[in-house]
Amino acid sequence: MLGDGALRRVVSVLCVTEIVSWGVLYYAFPVLAAGIVADTGWSLPSVVAAFSAGQVTAAVAGIPVGRAMDAIGPRVVMTSGSVLAVPATCGIALAPTYATFLLAWVVAGVAMSGVLYAPSFAAVTGWAGPDHLRRVRGLTAITLVAGLASTVFAPLTAALADPLGWRATYLVLAVVLLVVTVPAHAVGLRHGWAPERLTDPSARAADDAARRRPFLVLAVAFGLVSFTVYAVLVNLVPLLVERGVGLDAAAVVLGVGGVGQVTGRLFYARLAARTRLVPRTCAVFGLVAVTTLSFTVVSGPVAVLALISFVAGAARGVETLLQATAVGDRWGVADFGRHHGLLTAPVMLAAAVAPWAGAALAGLVGGYATAFAALATLSVVACVLVPLTVERTPSR
Repeated sequence: MLGDGALRRVVSVLCVTEIVSWGVLYYAFPVLAAGIVADTGWSLPSVVAAFSAGQVTAAVAGIPVGRAMDAIGPRVVMTSGSVLAVPATCGIALAPTYATFLLAWVVAGVAMSGVLYAPSFAAVTGWAGPDHLRRVRGLTAITLVAGLASTVFAPLTAALADPLGWRATYLVLAVVLLVVTVPAHAVGLRHGWAPERLTDPSARAADDAARRRPFLVLAVAFGLVSFTVYAVLVNLVPLLVERGVGLDAAAVVLGVGGVGQVTGRLFYARLAARTRLVPRTCAVFGLVAVTTLSFTVVSGPVAVLALISFVAGAARGVETLLQATAVGDRWGVADFGRHHGLLTAPVMLAAAVAPWAGAALAGLVGGYATAFAALATLSVVACVLVPLTVERTPSR
């Protein structure tokens, strides 16, 4: 466990590396996808499929990476991930064929498992120790800053792509990864890593957590909510346009959700301090359901839609922190990396397939409104499952 000053320095390092890692490995792609299609002649679905393959790989690789975090600590794991991200990004940029492009994204997925949220959450959780509020404050700071990755890197990527093209842009971004994230992880995470198993009284309880019903139910509940959240996020504009909202106005409504996401994360520490675990989780999952359903029955005015989007974004932002603290709040911080990796894998898989599945569901049921109603039902189911994710009455 680190002192407050050392923990703040670690959190500051991770804030910088998370915003860069998310910006390069995730948010640059939506900006460059059209250029990739135009330059290579590959279809847009196939290009998106390669990106999704990276997300699926990250989900699967996150399980052994979580075990490695427990065993050898954040410095080696996250430095290795950031080092691997550099040739992976170069491989994406230089891929001469679709097969090599796909392979490069798979390698990038392995790198993502070592540099994105899951390992940073494990690092903060391990170094913050059993103090709940210390963990929450550190995790909130990281997600707040990383939430700005699209704000920073989407326009930066677009500015680079215009004169350079998509390949040279990815090469420049690979240099950014090399210059920023590799030394930051190698130097900034240079602290001792003492497994909490030796000192945490919850260690015995955590031993078999992943094999018991509450853990499995927890994974299902978060998977359902994440599926809903990401399906709604990507398909909101098509829904609004289908309901007669102009494209520009729909884009504004979507953007307001991003403001809500940051706001929700900003106030999560206060919420966590004043509420108990199960009611807090049910309330957030319930908000996801209510806002998703609201989009199916409200078609205007735009100000009302923007308000719904703001609340939906706040719920989305808090859900990220609920997931980050779910294991620690229930089973303590012993073996956190392993347990969090096991929890994150199905959640990331759900998030990876949700954008496509949401659009496919709309085609299957005859429209986005009906699809959103079905998505809301999934979050209601998740809410019902929440009381089954604890084995005793939680203290918070």
